[in-house]
Amino acid sequence: MPDIRVKVGVVGSAAGEVSPAIAQKAFALGRAVAGHNCVVLTGACPGYPHEAVLGAKSVGGLVIGISPALSLQEHIDRYLSPWEEYDVIVYTGSGLMGREIELIRSCDIVSVVAGRSGTLGEFAIAYDEAKLICVLEGSGGIADHLRDIVAMVKKETGADLIYDEDPEKLIERGLAAHAKRVAEGRAFTIPLHT
Repeated sequence: MPDIRVKVGVVGSAAGEVSPAIAQKAFALGRAVAGHNCVVLTGACPGYPHEAVLGAKSVGGLVIGISPALSLQEHIDRYLSPWEEYDVIVYTGSGLMGREIELIRSCDIVSVVAGRSGTLGEFAIAYDEAKLICVLEGSGGIADHLRDIVAMVKKETGADLIYDEDPEKLIERGLAAHAKRVAEGRAFTIPLHT
């Protein structure tokens, strides 16, 4: 198999109150992803995912945004979203909820920082599609409730979850788990289950 860079999605709170401490952790998460020569993918939105973009760019990382808009103009005017820091923006025209599927399916690893209802939707897609999910614990929002949500759902999907409060350790553990999933042939398939 060719040596293709690992794509790490960062999902989380794009609006609402932004904690400077959590923003700093999101920045460190993006920097850690880029520091391991991986690509950062986000929903091309503001908030904590954008902090991860800034962290990745601070060390020369590659960032890709999956936009809900049909064009750059709509991305800026309608969705009030950042664009200048991105290396590539894919315009889905699918709206906020529709682009979640494309974002999650494009990732090898999905990392969760804080989050609200949109992040919960992204998590649900990643969980049902057996993705490797890295949760930044202590970041608030949905991220701090995912253990309980998974226990409540009682559904085995093949998803693997890693929890850590340290962004660098979270990415290191995620990359080790990804390598194991690749070796086992589990990294690039979507399971069929009920």
